[in-house]
Amino acid sequence: MARFGLLLLALTAFTGWLLSLYFTTDAEIHALILSGILAAAVQMTAFWLVIYMKKSNAALFGWLMGVILRGLVLGLYGLVFAKKLGLPLPAALLSFAVYLFASMLLETQQISYAR
Repeated sequence: MARFGLLLLALTAFTGWLLSLYFTTDAEIHALILSGILAAAVQMTAFWLVIYMKKSNAALFGWLMGVILRGLVLGLYGLVFAKKLGLPLPAALLSFAVYLFASMLLETQQISYAR
């Protein structure tokens, strides 16, 4: 779990840097940072669900719960929180979705190493 956390932190930072090449205003950079923090928290929770359920031979169910969690948080973030915080929606939602996609690729690679 610690290895996944460190790799997720590095991946989120690198992806955020790439996104900052396109989103350059202060408000967009703020949205990138907030989206990265939220995506990392959601992804760590989803990864924990898979690992926890893997112990009882229900890893696919844990993965499905993680998918539902990601979709739910993305919807709430776009419909409620990003608007309430005054974030630019394109930067907030695109970066959040990119962070989640990249971290899901990392998750699939790391599941086999987790205990």
